Amino acid sequence: MKLHVEGAGIGSRITAYGEDWIEVDRVRHQGALALMPEKGVMPWPEAQFEALTRAHFDGLIEWQPDVVLLGTGARLKFPHPKLVAGLAAVRVGVEAMDTAAACRTYNVLAGEDRRVIAVFLPTLLIP
Repeated sequence: MKLHVEGAGIGSRITAYGEDWIEVDRVRHQGALALMPEKGVMPWPEAQFEALTRAHFDGLIEWQPDVVLLGTGARLKFPHPKLVAGLAAVRVGVEAMDTAAACRTYNVLAGEDRRVIAVFLPTLLIP
């Protein structure tokens, strides 16, 4: 799906997404990634939801986000509260949603100049 961002300010935006890719500022990326408006695309070390650990999420604290969006792939999955306890302890909200919804939500929050980090896991369903 192609996204049209109106009134986009400075910072990285999602311009399109598909089943196994996300396009950021018209550059296509595959696999797991993290994205922050002022930092751009950052590597995310884990593509499988079931393999996520608290350390993955604790590593986001240094960026001082207001909210972390977790795009869990083609289906919505909720991380165990233990995984995001470090973020909760410093009052950072974590919102889990399917990756397509996370793409759209990221653009809205980034357009409002919110300190948002989005983590996108691949949307491709593996049988």
